[in-house]
Amino acid sequence: MSQPATPQIPEITATELKQRLDSGEDIQLIDVREAHEVAIAAIPGAAHIPLGQVLDRMTEIDPNRETVVHCKMGGRSAKAIEALKRSGFAGSLLNLKGGITAWSNEVDPSVPKY
Repeated sequence: MSQPATPQIPEITATELKQRLDSGEDIQLIDVREAHEVAIAAIPGAAHIPLGQVLDRMTEIDPNRETVVHCKMGGRSAKAIEALKRSGFAGSLLNLKGGITAWSNEVDPSVPKY
C-alpha cells in the first residue's frame, strides 16, 4: 500500500509577503515557534501561537482573513497548516517559505538568525 500523497501546501516567499503587507493587504501572521525563539527574532505584527497549542487556539485565527503561518525554516508551520486543515479550519493558509530565516535573508537583515 502506498502512502497517499500529501497535498501541496501553498507557500508565499518572504519577498512576496513583504510586498503584500507594504501594499496594505489584510494578512494575518501566525508564528508557531516557541517563546524563546520569538524572543530572539520576530516579524512585526505576527501573533504567537506555538505549534503545540495551534489546535487548542484555532479560534484565535480569523478564517475570513488570509493567513500566513511561519516558523524558523518552514517545517513546523507546514505541520501547523496540515493540522489546522485536518481539524476543519476553513480559512486560507499559506506557509512562509523558508520561515523567519528567509525573512531575514530577503526582507530585513536586522532580524537575527539563530
